[in-house]
Amino acid sequence: MVPALIFAGERAVVVGLGKSGLSAATALRAAGADVSVWDDAPDARARASEQKLRLFDAKSDSLDRVGCLVWSPGVPHTFPKPHPLAVRARAMDIPLVCDVDLLAQAEPAASFVGITGTNGKSTTTALTAHVLKSSGRRVAVGGNLGTPALDLDPVGPFGTYVIELSSYQLELTPHLSCDVAVLLNLTPDHIDRHGTMDGYIAAKMHVFDRPRFPAAAVIGVDDPHCRAIVERLKGTGSHHVIPVSVECAVPGGVYAENGVLMDATEGRPRPVVELAALARLPGRHNWQNAAAATAVARVLGMHGPAIAAALSSFAGLAHRQELVATVKGVRFINDSKATNADATEKALACYDNIHWIAGGRAKDGGIASLAPHFPRIRHAYLIGEAADQFADTLEGKVKFDLYDDLETAIGDAGKAAFKSKKEGAVVLLSPACASFDMFKNFEERGDRFRAEVFDLWPESRL
Repeated sequence: MVPALIFAGERAVVVGLGKSGLSAATALRAAGADVSVWDDAPDARARASEQKLRLFDAKSDSLDRVGCLVWSPGVPHTFPKPHPLAVRARAMDIPLVCDVDLLAQAEPAASFVGITGTNGKSTTTALTAHVLKSSGRRVAVGGNLGTPALDLDPVGPFGTYVIELSSYQLELTPHLSCDVAVLLNLTPDHIDRHGTMDGYIAAKMHVFDRPRFPAAAVIGVDDPHCRAIVERLKGTGSHHVIPVSVECAVPGGVYAENGVLMDATEGRPRPVVELAALARLPGRHNWQNAAAATAVARVLGMHGPAIAAALSSFAGLAHRQELVATVKGVRFINDSKATNADATEKALACYDNIHWIAGGRAKDGGIASLAPHFPRIRHAYLIGEAADQFADTLEGKVKFDLYDDLETAIGDAGKAAFKSKKEGAVVLLSPACASFDMFKNFEERGDRFRAEVFDLWPESRL
């Protein structure tokens, strides 16, 4: 836990008691702050009371003398409708901050690498941390990825925090200052929380606020929104901009060319690693992740051979095209983190002879955009609220069946893949949907997939 001693004696209110909210409340109390907490859900308030946390009444308690209002990113504070407590706080000029902001205030001498984007940020965060750790650097990794910010170990002035940042978090980090800010890509997402695409982009742009000198910006340039941001930052001169691409060579950047990761950050391009050799980083989207991690490592002083060795030793990330098992030549891939069609497109592009398990709570746009990959799909196994909608899209294009539960879909998909005897056959859980109709979160969905594969085929445990 980071000792947030700068908040000792402060009156602090924590709103939202999920993982990060409870972490913040615990850390602030340990630091000597006067902490009270609120959550709109009665069961969350009951759990807080069991932990001896004092409850704040969001309707009637005063915000006078509150020096720290910690706002959990999952609680709406602007769109679609601002929480009444957020309205009260803003009327009193009390800033809303999240736990990442508290970390930035508590550890001002540490280095920060902030990583955001619509897709790929979790893998890039884990990969970047892995590469930096391989050099002997003291690194702590978390944020939107797994470990709440204040649960991380303190790294001190010679260490580095590698933090995954969602758009929700970036709206709540008025003190965060990144040594290296990474923006991977931008496609429409979370519009309900940001109002418009422009609002979503504006939230992501906060990763570049308050740059440290010298500051670097690593930006994917394979979509028009990010290309425009590159030009904007170059115009301000606030950052040393390092472009990354998997579509073209980029002067001064890191890019994929003919299956090789190239580093042109010092002028003449130099090969880093054969991308096909990175077994746990399949597909062009993972090439972008590798390029971004390489760019960060170069900024922080690492060189090509050491970076290549670290990329090759990366074990992968759970729920992101995670190879769960290989049974009778069939690979079982857990891509539960693919909660929208754009993320699922990345997985479908990596494989042939796909037995695809998809569905859940649909997001805007459905799966029509995946049509170019339909020929790769041998059969679809549809679950959850979106099953009928997805079936309508697939009708006449891909064979499919509808299922009431994930477990039966896994069993049937596996049997069909074995029977097909097709080279390279995979059973791919890549839902293109949120999980909340059937599971607590995408992690639970992916864990269920993994456990069921092991239960059905015990010999499959790697």
